[in-house]
Amino acid sequence: MARKFLVSRVALAVALSSGLAVVAATPAVAAKKEKAGATNFSPEFVKVAAPIQKAMADATAKISGGQATPENLAAAKQAFDAGVGGDGKAVFQNAVGTATTPDDKSALGSMMRNYGIISQDLALKQQGNMLLLESGKLDAAAVGSTNYDAGVTAYQMKDYPNSAKYLKAAKDAGYVDSSGQLDLVLADAYKRSNNPQAALQMAKDDIAAAQAKGAAPSESALRNVLQQTYTAKQLGPSTEYAAMLAQYYPGAWNTSISVVRQLASLPRDQNVDLMRLMYVTGSMNDRRDYLEYLENVDPRAFPGEASKIMNDGLAKGKLTAADVPDKANTESRVAADKASLAATERDANKAGATGATVVAAGDVFLSYDQPAKAETFYSKASSMAGVDANKVALRLGMSQALQGKYAAAQTSLAKVSGTRQPVAKLWDAYAKGKASPAAAASTAPAAAN
Repeated sequence: MARKFLVSRVALAVALSSGLAVVAATPAVAAKKEKAGATNFSPEFVKVAAPIQKAMADATAKISGGQATPENLAAAKQAFDAGVGGDGKAVFQNAVGTATTPDDKSALGSMMRNYGIISQDLALKQQGNMLLLESGKLDAAAVGSTNYDAGVTAYQMKDYPNSAKYLKAAKDAGYVDSSGQLDLVLADAYKRSNNPQAALQMAKDDIAAAQAKGAAPSESALRNVLQQTYTAKQLGPSTEYAAMLAQYYPGAWNTSISVVRQLASLPRDQNVDLMRLMYVTGSMNDRRDYLEYLENVDPRAFPGEASKIMNDGLAKGKLTAADVPDKANTESRVAADKASLAATERDANKAGATGATVVAAGDVFLSYDQPAKAETFYSKASSMAGVDANKVALRLGMSQALQGKYAAAQTSLAKVSGTRQPVAKLWDAYAKGKASPAAAASTAPAAAN
């Protein structure tokens, strides 16, 4: 079963709070149309609405400082009910039949929405939103905010198809909610109404639009698409979105690397380059990460690198002494291994050195965090016959990225194909992110790795 670790839980407590603001008073209800463009209320509505409006004014005055506390809401409801003779909800329902003009519907919708908030009656609040939208009297800015409120209210009522409908209308109108949760609630509404493809397409469209502008796609959109492709076990698309997520949001490196390492199921000699990236990005979060790295890097072949990972895991409390019983043996090999580096370098620099010898020299120096020397040997090996071209191009790009040669690294990594390509794409994302640190959208919600 796919892990649900990519998309943050929808923060409805924040997102829905926007719907608790009582709107400004409606225009004074008057039956006569004074001039072109003025309000036009029907006489029947005026008779019913005038006392409602007065009672609403008295009620909203009870909400001190606009704070919708339980005490203020209760006082406001009590004031309104008293002002209309006892049953505020019944009064509104009786008034609906008299609202025949656009202005009638706009005024009644505004007051009904307010009463729905005051009485915490979601159905009545939503009925008010519908009247406001049907009236056609909302200005452009209010169309977006009212659709958003209608979508959020429908979500609270578990009416997910209509929630998606109104939230999509708000999004299309260019509305941006203060909590930055519109996309998350909309995507969840799509999923809950059995329309996951709409959620996926929405996220893809948002990513494409951001890329067209040269901007960072939203983290929520990237995580949404990544969750879908990961669940479908699609390695290629998952790698693309994992790379973008980590490039623009470096705090997500653990997620991005974990997705690729789970889907790709690489052999140890290839997976080690993924674990090296996890170490470089500081995204080794738990014991499993350290143990997997140690399993991939043979302590007998690369004792220096193995020792480094052991010590790092112990220092950070991710490993215990029991996890690394061969630590002493590994460290005992380091001195002799380092002493052989000079001979390794000489042999690889000889005119008749084989491709295998040159690549092995690059591997040793890379393992000892000497990327400049590693680059020299991988560069030499790249033009030699009989070498694993994809391995050489990948590790050449890695060596260049570790030196800050980001443009050169991208060129080298672009040459990698086959099973090593997913790892190369993540290293490429690392180089791109370092070359141009992304100014990720400040409004993007934080999400756990």
